Amino acid sequence: MIALTVFRVAAYVRSHRVYQALLPILVMLAIVYASRAPAGSEAAALTDSAVLVIPFLAWSSRGLLDTEPDQQRAISATGVGGPGKEILAGLLAAACVSTVFAALALGWGVLLGVAVSPSSAVLTAAIVLHALAVLAGVTLGALTSRAILRSPAVSIMALLIGFLVMLVVSSSPAYWLTVPITRWMKSAGLGHLPADLPLLAGISLGWCALGLAVYCTLRHTRGA
Repeated sequence: MIALTVFRVAAYVRSHRVYQALLPILVMLAIVYASRAPAGSEAAALTDSAVLVIPFLAWSSRGLLDTEPDQQRAISATGVGGPGKEILAGLLAAACVSTVFAALALGWGVLLGVAVSPSSAVLTAAIVLHALAVLAGVTLGALTSRAILRSPAVSIMALLIGFLVMLVVSSSPAYWLTVPITRWMKSAGLGHLPADLPLLAGISLGWCALGLAVYCTLRHTRGA
C-alpha cells in the first residue's frame, strides 16, 4: 500500500497536475501576505491562510485521485489486496501532497506574513488549523473526484459550492453543521482561538470523518 501511495504521488507530480494547485496557492499567499500583519493579529492572519488554502487542497486532492485511469485503479486494487487498501492509498497520497502545500502556506505566513513572531499558543493553534485544512481539503476533493462524480463540470461546481456552503453555514448559529471555518476566523479575530480550539477542532474532525466515511462507502458501493 505504501508503494502504491508513493506511485500515485509520483504520477501526480510527473503529470504536471501538481502545478494546477501549486501556482494558485503561491498567488493566493502572495496576495494574502502582500504586507505583514501587524503585531497582535498573528492568529487572524494565520487562520485566514488555513481557511483560504482549503479549496486549493481540495483541488489538489481531486486532481491526484483523478490522475490514475479507471482501469489502472482497478488493477491497483487487485495488486494491493483489495479495494479498501487502494482507497486508503489514494487518500494517503492526497493527504501527503496537501500536507506539503499546507506546510508551505503556514511557513510563508510565519516567516514572511507577520510582523512579530506568533506566541507558542498561537503557533500551535495555527498548526492544528492547517492540519484540519488538510483533512477538509482531502475530504472535499475525494467527494468530488471522478470515482464519485463522473462529469468534470459537475465535479468542479460541487467542489466550489461545497466550500461556499462551508463558509455560509459556519457563519450561522448552526455552524456545527459543517466544518466551522468561518468560526475559526471569528475566534482568531477575537483572540479566543487557543481557548476555542478544542471545540472547533472536534467539530471539524467529526465532519471530515463523516465525509471520508461517505466517500469510502460510495466507492465500495459503486465498485469504482
